[in-house]
Amino acid sequence: MRFFCMGVGVLCLAYFAALMTVKMDFAGIWLLLGLLFLAVGGVGFLEKAGILAIPSAVKWGGGILCLLLLAVFLFVEGRIVGGMRAKGETGADYVLVLGAQVRGTTPSRALKRRLETACQYLRENPGAKALLSGGKGNGEEITEAKAMEEYLLGEGIDPARLILEDRSTSTVENLKFCQVFLDPGEDKVIIVTNNFHVFRALALARKQGYKRVSGLAAPSEPFYQPHYLMREFFALGKEWAVHNI
Repeated sequence: MRFFCMGVGVLCLAYFAALMTVKMDFAGIWLLLGLLFLAVGGVGFLEKAGILAIPSAVKWGGGILCLLLLAVFLFVEGRIVGGMRAKGETGADYVLVLGAQVRGTTPSRALKRRLETACQYLRENPGAKALLSGGKGNGEEITEAKAMEEYLLGEGIDPARLILEDRSTSTVENLKFCQVFLDPGEDKVIIVTNNFHVFRALALARKQGYKRVSGLAAPSEPFYQPHYLMREFFALGKEWAVHNI
């Protein structure tokens, strides 16, 4: 077990270093996990060498606590992974595309993948309108909604099908501010976002009264997927704590 912990600790630290090269938010969790696993592994080596003695009660208590935490983590991650397979129902009234970072006036890779997925759905479902939701954040020269509109217009989507919501700065606000354009209790809504984000987006939507809602998962970067899944676990915990889900 001590070798396993040391190995996992090294991998976590290496992953943290890789995330820092692209200034990924919340990357510090991997630094903390790496140091934790290295510490546990180090304690194991000290005990093996007879330098440190840990009471059996402490070992059992720590083991049970770790198993409980692991069970909660795996349960939540199972729900997140389940949402990653969302295909979206046909015949939606609205396709709600959640905003993501815009670099200057150019959609980030994450946002572009959402737009590619939404664009395909709009072509296959000509009766659906697109709700493009996202305000203007730091480093963005235009709103996320405007950047999405320009992308979809460039793909030949009819401008009459595009509705812009350009004030929101979070998923909660995306869903809240879009309600002025639709009836959340009656309209059939497809939420388009990156795969790891689908479960949380749908949970937030249902809490806000969206009755006929389903998700449509856009791809995300495979290398960063472990980080996205880890970050979503804590994001869900935060939303639960403030009663958003």
